[in-house]
Amino acid sequence: MSAPALKPRLAAPGFLPYGRQLIEEDDIAAVGEALRGDYLTTGPMIARFEKALAAQLGARHAIVCANGTAALHMAARALELGPGTKVIVPAITFLATASAPHLNGAEIVFADVDPNTGLMTPETLSNAVARAGRADAVFNVHLNGQCGALEEIAAVARINKLKIVDDACHALGASYAGAKGTSRIGGNALCDMSVFSFHPVKAIAMGEGGAVTTNDPEMARRLMRARNHGMTRDADDFTAADQAFDADGGANPWYYELVRPEFNWRANDIQCALGLSQLGKLDRFLARRRAVVAAYDALLAPYAPVVKPLARTRQCLPAWHLYVARIDFRAAGIGRGALMRALVADGIGTQVHYVPLHRQPYFAKHFPATLPGADLYYAKALSLPLSAAMDAGDAERVVAALVRHLGL
Repeated sequence: MSAPALKPRLAAPGFLPYGRQLIEEDDIAAVGEALRGDYLTTGPMIARFEKALAAQLGARHAIVCANGTAALHMAARALELGPGTKVIVPAITFLATASAPHLNGAEIVFADVDPNTGLMTPETLSNAVARAGRADAVFNVHLNGQCGALEEIAAVARINKLKIVDDACHALGASYAGAKGTSRIGGNALCDMSVFSFHPVKAIAMGEGGAVTTNDPEMARRLMRARNHGMTRDADDFTAADQAFDADGGANPWYYELVRPEFNWRANDIQCALGLSQLGKLDRFLARRRAVVAAYDALLAPYAPVVKPLARTRQCLPAWHLYVARIDFRAAGIGRGALMRALVADGIGTQVHYVPLHRQPYFAKHFPATLPGADLYYAKALSLPLSAAMDAGDAERVVAALVRHLGL
């Protein structure tokens, strides 16, 4: 029997935020056990969580780290996407998808998206490559919990010799139905690496946390070094024999060697204890999210075309992270900001995901682009509350308030 959920600690009585974690008593017990153990960091919970995550996703290797941004940066480091390289990123995503490779020195080229899904398409990827002249990698975003035409995008990438990093921070537990059957995102059949986030609003929570999955053992080795100062304790990697080995040829037990400088992106045992407990509930959490999404879809159907659900892609069984309503604010006669403030007064939190990256002043200055699809998506997007802590009654409350303020 599942443990009972804790009573949510909300910002106001009955307040529904756009997203939140669902922490249960067994999660608290798992964290308590870790706190009573011998290791708070670099202990056994790291490997246990990595093994469970890799098995869940069908990947050979999973490397856990401090957060999703760290995971993106580690992927860029593992692929050596530094100065002189170009990385294609869809314009509708969080800042970190572009910032992480750019912090490693890469130039960013923004791709447009389908205005109805917010997803990069094979055509917009091809257009971005043409504008760039050449590129070295693409960071493909599985936005809101669903993925696009992965096989076709992979084909474009192969033709143009691009490495593929799937930004699956929204899509833990999503599946893709392709020509060779159905597989979970993160198994890496169609990319070099997949990146995940375990922020509290995501499908499972670690407080903060992230991971990268790959099927390439050399990439896994690079990722492990990228999260831990760039150092190795593997004797096969040692180059300073006079320091690394004793007179009998054995590796000195204290010795470690710097391969190249990296950051400390480690996750700790406390985070991984929570993550492991939550991972066991992933399917249940996703089922609840899908039920709330289905309720929203049915409740909003009478109010089209002023309010419509996000368009769906046929190849994907989504792992819904966000519920994005597409609203014609002009037809409704209310601004988005005014609507959001009115909903807050009703105890309902909403958000916009995301300001297009090519509209961010820093990126607009350094990597200008004209991307009408991203602008259209942004103009109508509003994320309504969605979490595994919600039910259909919560969706009814949100939609009733929404349509009242829209005057529908």
